[in-house]
Amino acid sequence: MTEVRVAIVDVYVLRFGDGAGRKGREEPRVLVLRRAPGLRSPGTWESVHGHIAPGETPVEAARRELREETGLDPVRLYNLSRVESLYLHRRDLLALSPAFCAVVAPDAAVRTAVEHDLSEWVAPAEAERRLFWPRERRALADVMELFAGGDAGGAEDVLRIL
Repeated sequence: MTEVRVAIVDVYVLRFGDGAGRKGREEPRVLVLRRAPGLRSPGTWESVHGHIAPGETPVEAARRELREETGLDPVRLYNLSRVESLYLHRRDLLALSPAFCAVVAPDAAVRTAVEHDLSEWVAPAEAERRLFWPRERRALADVMELFAGGDAGGAEDVLRIL
């Protein structure tokens, strides 16, 4: 029988304060990562994501994956209040994937890991254009609706993790 499990996390990374604001409001930059040649989906752009290790919570996995894939630590981390599902046919697993939003320092410098050969900070519209997976584009729309002002606004007390 097909297993159903919370197995993957997605992390959307924003930074503010790089002078890209319009009309007195700072537009965030979104981190996009390009998959390296010779690996799964080479040349496609994505957010930070990865598997949850045994005994690890989704929040712990989000922090770990962010650090492993980018070298970054969040200034603030949020529960996006969104869970995607995807079927991994090779493992006969229906994987549930909670999504998170990490806000990093304005001068945050990315150090990519082996699975990515390039990282860029781009405007939200450009990130939407580049992201390969439809689930990531849908989640990015939620990110921009909730966090474009720099925090979660009226939901700050509900969504903020640290």
